Amino acid sequence: MVHVRQLDPTASPLDYFGYELRRKREEAGLTLKQLGSVLFCSGSLIGQIETTLKVPTREFAERVDAALVTDGMFSRLVGLVLRSQLPTWFQPFADMEAKATYVSTYQCQLVYGLLQTKEYARAVLATGQPEKLDELLAARMERQRILKRTRPPLTLVVLDEAVLHRPIGGVDVMRDQLLHLLSLRDERWIRLQVLPFRAGEHTSLDGLFTLLRFDDDPDVIYTEDLISGHMTANSETVREAALRYAGLQGAALSVEDSAELIKGVLEERYGQQAGTGQRPLA
Repeated sequence: MVHVRQLDPTASPLDYFGYELRRKREEAGLTLKQLGSVLFCSGSLIGQIETTLKVPTREFAERVDAALVTDGMFSRLVGLVLRSQLPTWFQPFADMEAKATYVSTYQCQLVYGLLQTKEYARAVLATGQPEKLDELLAARMERQRILKRTRPPLTLVVLDEAVLHRPIGGVDVMRDQLLHLLSLRDERWIRLQVLPFRAGEHTSLDGLFTLLRFDDDPDVIYTEDLISGHMTANSETVREAALRYAGLQGAALSVEDSAELIKGVLEERYGQQAGTGQRPLA
């Protein structure tokens, strides 16, 4: 007799997803192999997801919804599943970020997570040598879905010029990342500015921070140290952060001039003339 692992659906979003997947599959009278043939994947993969050995992707969830006619249940649930794969200390921020109506952030080391390409994000996450890199990457990409909502948050980003020069993932990855940043000029609810080296000392030399604002809740400030993140809604801290951010915006280049700087870095450091789609042969 084959031993079927019993799941506690209340243990985690991943356990609940696996429990419901098994329940719906059996309700439809399908074996693992039969459902796999419908989803164009192996029955083994479905079994691993049902028993929480694998984390489902959004594409997988959408295919399950279509195959089992579950009215979008798994597509709604997979967001919680992927968010649960984020580091425990980061999950509260991701939850708040997903609810925010206004995001303003200063980043001095890396492109902000919501604006990262998949390969750039993979290179960043790999530096921590995680055991489940693919799961963390899927979770980071899931975060970006808030920018595609019908009413996305107004997202204001100030990047230190150093971010453009630091070759995360190598030349090809950085080339695509900077091209992606340029493409964001067409997004109505995103404003990207670069703080140039020539600005010298500025109001946030002590590091990155993110300000989240909500329709009905107090503003929140998020900062990070070496191993964790910190959030606070303390009114004086929020007030100080807002003042600092105004200083950063004032010292940064305009959106248009920032785009020109990115184009220049693309050409000089990564061998790409923005808009040509051509790369050097040598």
